[in-house]
Amino acid sequence: MNFLLKLLPADKRALLELALRITANLDTAEERKKVAELTKEVFKDGKVSIGEWAKLGSALGVFKIDENKEAK
Repeated sequence: MNFLLKLLPADKRALLELALRITANLDTAEERKKVAELTKEVFKDGKVSIGEWAKLGSALGVFKIDENKEAK
């Protein structure tokens, strides 16, 4: 795949690499499908609310609770 990435223009390659890093935490096809559908819905109207960002971040695994850390 690295060979194919090198054939892309730098701006497109950067976006694809970003997408790969963002979705690296998604283990199953079901998780990837859920995030893809949610992303389409969130960006549908061209505006993303704070709540929509939170939902998307949660689906991507960005917002995680460290269960080993004590609550303060």
